Amino acid sequence: MAVPLALSVLLPAVLPGTLLVAGDTLFVEILTTEQERALGLMFRTELPENRGALFVFPRPQHLSFWMKNTYIPLDLAFLDASGVIVELHALTPLDERPVTSSTPVPFALEVNRGYFALRGVGVGDTIRLPAWLTAPYEEGPGGTVGGAHEWWR
Repeated sequence: MAVPLALSVLLPAVLPGTLLVAGDTLFVEILTTEQERALGLMFRTELPENRGALFVFPRPQHLSFWMKNTYIPLDLAFLDASGVIVELHALTPLDERPVTSSTPVPFALEVNRGYFALRGVGVGDTIRLPAWLTAPYEEGPGGTVGGAHEWWR
């Protein structure tokens, strides 16, 4: 899971976190900055079982992902603000075609290909997210402001 040294020295340490998926603990890197999200799981040759990356955005939006420089097959779940899976996609290593959410969502979760199927998890199921990420989205001056994750950095 090594990231090239030239990239790793530029990145802050990502937040570790845990999610609950069908009763199993999933250990994730919580990616909250633009820089962290841009790198995601790129340049890795393996992803241990029960590991993944949770991409956190400041507000629900149409998210778009590709597999440039990503060498492992992944499943991608787009999640709403409550952690409900609204879409699932199988991603192919090195495929640069974008996969875009059909509705605005604040979260995306990448895991090893087959992770969700193995647990019988699909669209409509809920991933239990850390409470600080699921605080209600509030309307503020200038539009929607994200949940609790907006203020912690």
